[in-house]
Amino acid sequence: MRAKASEAVSKVTDVAQEAGRQAKQVASSLASDAQQKAKGLLNMQVTAGAELAGHVAQSARCAAADLDQNAPQLAELVRGAAERVENFSRDMRHQTIEDLVRTASDFTRRQPALVFGLASLAGFLALRVLKSNPPHRSEDPYRRPEDQYYSGERFGETSGQFHGT
Repeated sequence: MRAKASEAVSKVTDVAQEAGRQAKQVASSLASDAQQKAKGLLNMQVTAGAELAGHVAQSARCAAADLDQNAPQLAELVRGAAERVENFSRDMRHQTIEDLVRTASDFTRRQPALVFGLASLAGFLALRVLKSNPPHRSEDPYRRPEDQYYSGERFGETSGQFHGT
């Protein structure tokens, strides 16, 4: 009887291990498929961004043509910027997301101080933008707008005192 129980436990263990192996294979396959789809979507976004940059360059060229008569020096600056944007767009069109990550990583290794400085500047600007938004007042949803006239809020009064004197 013990031999049969031991054999049954062994079979159950084998079946469980096989099920675990199959589950790992399926999970690995699903993760690989998801990764490939994500890369495909990101590559499409890179291409769309490159196309958008090309349109921006064309718009800048049109603006430069309009500026030629009234501000020729400014028109030349805009043309130069358009040329750089067009070059950027051309370079981006033929790169994959892996290429961009590799390029960014290499640049970060070569210029860590610049990358850190730009990240700090971006953080500072983001903080300033967030701080510049006025805080939302929590208002009583049942309070009518005309009630502010009777409470003195309309004229800066709080607790019976008028601010401004």
